Amino acid sequence: MGVRRTSGRDGVRRAAREAQAVPHATVGRLPGYLRALEETAADGAVLTSSDELAARAGVTPAQLRKDLSFLGSYGRRGVGYDVGHLREQITVALGLADVRRVLLVGVGNLGHALANYAGIAERGFVLVGLVDADPAVVGTTVAGLVVEPAADLAAVVARTGATIAVLTTPAAVAQRVCDELVAAGVVGVLTFAPCALRVPPHVDVRAVDVASELQILAFHDRARSVGGGVS
Repeated sequence: MGVRRTSGRDGVRRAAREAQAVPHATVGRLPGYLRALEETAADGAVLTSSDELAARAGVTPAQLRKDLSFLGSYGRRGVGYDVGHLREQITVALGLADVRRVLLVGVGNLGHALANYAGIAERGFVLVGLVDADPAVVGTTVAGLVVEPAADLAAVVARTGATIAVLTTPAAVAQRVCDELVAAGVVGVLTFAPCALRVPPHVDVRAVDVASELQILAFHDRARSVGGGVS
């Protein structure tokens, strides 16, 4: 494998350009690589091999090298990857070079947990607002933020500059709330509502359906228990 060296600034610009053509499956693995690199850096390592990084990320070395090649990142034979430089490349590719403002809609039990989740800030995001429709919840303070009424959703998006929303509302109102968020300028939605959301092409939706994931695990558990696994 050849060696390709770039200056830090040139490498970041190149990563930003090439990230536009990164396959979706690769994008889905980049957060795992970033987490693995952060663990590696925390251990005091300056360089890492594809074998070590792949083991931390739970993929094969070949898969890791292929994914990183889409960012224009190639390890040096016999040396490996520069941990700091690779972290910077992946951070840029994921759009985390600038802090992303996040609005959370639905401050129930799950909303409370997410609002207080330290990983949001640690991953380059900042929670800028909380919104709920329950009069008993509106006006309370969660994670240092005052919960604002659902009727003010558009105004909250405009004031905070949020571009990403986390949606933990009931399924019955999720589409309506999503429509309001999109109309207000939000371009990314992470939804925990157990329903499919329809959005325009310029908006990205990521769905986390805990019940469905548990059902899939139950399927595999049953398949093992009846003796033969699944094909």
